[in-house]
Amino acid sequence: MKKILALVLALCLSLCGLTAVAEEQPVELIVFAAASMTETLTTLGDAYMEAHPNVTIVYNFDSSGTLKTQIQEGADCDVFISAGQKQMNQLDITANPEVNKDGLDFVLEGTRFDILENKVALAVPEGNPAGIESYDDLKTRLEEGKVMLAIGNADVPVGQYTQKIIAFFGLDEAKLAADGCLTYGSNVKEVTTQVSEATVDCGIIYQTDAFSAGLTVVDTATVEMCGQVIYPAAVLNISKNPEVAKDYLDFLTSEEADAVFEAVGFTPVKAAE
Repeated sequence: MKKILALVLALCLSLCGLTAVAEEQPVELIVFAAASMTETLTTLGDAYMEAHPNVTIVYNFDSSGTLKTQIQEGADCDVFISAGQKQMNQLDITANPEVNKDGLDFVLEGTRFDILENKVALAVPEGNPAGIESYDDLKTRLEEGKVMLAIGNADVPVGQYTQKIIAFFGLDEAKLAADGCLTYGSNVKEVTTQVSEATVDCGIIYQTDAFSAGLTVVDTATVEMCGQVIYPAAVLNISKNPEVAKDYLDFLTSEEADAVFEAVGFTPVKAAE
């Protein structure tokens, strides 16, 4: 998968080129991003640093909820890219106070925007040993207690989307867990690993993580099932390098970056409009 991303990016850069920021002083740019972006942002970060030799990007990939808590507790961070609106809203003073209950103010005014859309996928291990065909099939198997499903914890976006899917099908998560039909992961990568290692029959993850892990996707959730999966991005007002942070986000909306995102299953928001 990394070779595919590298080839896509190399082609785009050869055609489009990059505009370097004329900065001579060394800059460390700290980017907190959802775990589902690990492969793509690592590839794009290498390209950005090649074009900007004075910039070193330090990534922190984890669940959006964990990242939000780390920011709230004082971690250094220049850019935050979340896999869900809730976690960004909890740091945005302009967001609904029913979501930002603590009145947190970390988002630099005028820098927040929606960058990507993903899909919530039902993925199976190699060979699909359980023969699961769709979300409808999964519902029946869960009701019969004949399947082991891996999902994200309730405090991470993929888990929150999964809860909506479970509710959509009229299932009782607590009962499913008590019946031994569910296992949990603290972020989407942990759920993906359970599916890859075939310790479960299937897992609900993002389609981009399924692509990165070489897993088969048997179905993707509709908007009616769990809503849109939109990733917001922003520079934080605690950033020590806000101009470089803005330039980095501008790069992530470029045509060359779009090609890398699209290669693994992301949809740039501007392309979806």
